[in-house]
Amino acid sequence: MKFQASELPLGKPQSRRSKTSKLAPLIALTILLTIPLYYPTIRDSSKKLSDTSHVFEESLDEPIIKPTSHLETPPPEITKIGGDVAAEDHREPPPAAARKKHHEKGRKKRTRKPQTDSVIAQREEINNNDKTQITITSSRGDIRSRLLDDEKCDLFSGEWVPNPEGPYYTNDTCNAIQEHQNCLKFGRPDRGFLKWKWKPDDCELPVFDPTRFLELVRGKSIAFVGDSVARNHMQSLICLLSRVANPVDLSGPLDQNKRYEYREHDFNISMFWAPYLVKTSKTDPNDEKRPFKLYLDEFDDHWTTRIALFDYVIISAGHWFFRPTYFYLNSTLVGCLYCPESNVNHLTSYFSYRRAFRTAFRAINAANFNGVAFLRTYAPSHFEGAAWDKGGDCARTRPYGRNEVVLEDYSLEMYLIQLEELRIAQKAGRRTGGRFRLFDATRAMLLRPDGHPSKYGHWPVANQTFANDCVHWCLPGPIDSWNDFLQELLKREIGESR
Repeated sequence: MKFQASELPLGKPQSRRSKTSKLAPLIALTILLTIPLYYPTIRDSSKKLSDTSHVFEESLDEPIIKPTSHLETPPPEITKIGGDVAAEDHREPPPAAARKKHHEKGRKKRTRKPQTDSVIAQREEINNNDKTQITITSSRGDIRSRLLDDEKCDLFSGEWVPNPEGPYYTNDTCNAIQEHQNCLKFGRPDRGFLKWKWKPDDCELPVFDPTRFLELVRGKSIAFVGDSVARNHMQSLICLLSRVANPVDLSGPLDQNKRYEYREHDFNISMFWAPYLVKTSKTDPNDEKRPFKLYLDEFDDHWTTRIALFDYVIISAGHWFFRPTYFYLNSTLVGCLYCPESNVNHLTSYFSYRRAFRTAFRAINAANFNGVAFLRTYAPSHFEGAAWDKGGDCARTRPYGRNEVVLEDYSLEMYLIQLEELRIAQKAGRRTGGRFRLFDATRAMLLRPDGHPSKYGHWPVANQTFANDCVHWCLPGPIDSWNDFLQELLKREIGESR
């Protein structure tokens, strides 16, 4: 299939952007100050990782699977894109050298046992049309198939196909795009990344129709709960709707929490900033660059006390869990990730990730929430050539084919944890009336290394070097497909409720 990069005609910038160039130094300074927050340099720990996380397990419906070490540094091969999970909320694993040194310390003190909980991503050959499907297998079983409705087409298994009609808005027609996602404004030269759409294997996925969507959600409300990738998703939805309607923004310009009302359609959207999903506090109240304390068994009241008011909740989280953190259970410190203390159990990010989702789902089940909760799964980053802090970049200009890349390493483990915890939540929901659904963005986004801002999230600044952003998604861009998914998922829910 020959790839053609069609040019996107860009209109004259609107007046609200006419003075932006004067803000370039300020933007660059902001990025310079926030990159260390998003991509922290981790001080080396003086204690090996603990394999005793089971000591802190509660009595749960299903046992927490002991986390495996994620400190190995994968070779910089093209298919190893899950190896250096970046974050903007880019909270990413520590630099490669620090990870290696940290791991070697632990390795000197113990012999690693063979992992009985092996996780493998395989390519399963399908005779029909010579397609290759990424199949997730593990000793934990085929969890994903149990989360899908057998009577409905699997929207999330497929491939990207050319779409000459895209995109459906530009950076000049939507004012909800944040600077660091505005790839076209900051000079991205190619436009081919805008000319693709997701095609499920066994059915059609209609392109987002803003008029139809607003009809579906009349009298409804949607809440996004999570980090800046969740906000990225919400902004994509607002931009796609901007073709027919613009909301009233009820939030302040610096508010992390957002609320938008489409008053003519009796519809509203909210964003709850909760990158860890659970109750947190800062080790230094005046410095967000310092590690957070995670109370992994306690609800984050600022969103859990409000979601009962919503019809749909889309919950997601991921990249922040790779930054230094302290873990608390029953208000007691039980471990940490990349902390300097030698007298604290050193656990992996999988320990906190699993418990955070379990607590968040428990909060939804306990909240008298009568709507539908969607788990939007982990969206992998795509650093190639080097680690995020060593010049790693995402400079590709077209998607991967489905047989070119495998989900593995950090991304695979995070994805499996989400599926396992969603399954537990569904079982609990059958007792409480809670409805939990899978919104599987992982497979589609694994194939889109071309969709990130890279260096096109700001203007170049003389004598300054910034980390490339291979975590967030350009707007417009492939993340718009998430709202194709959302529209179809809502249609299914509304059809079932009638």
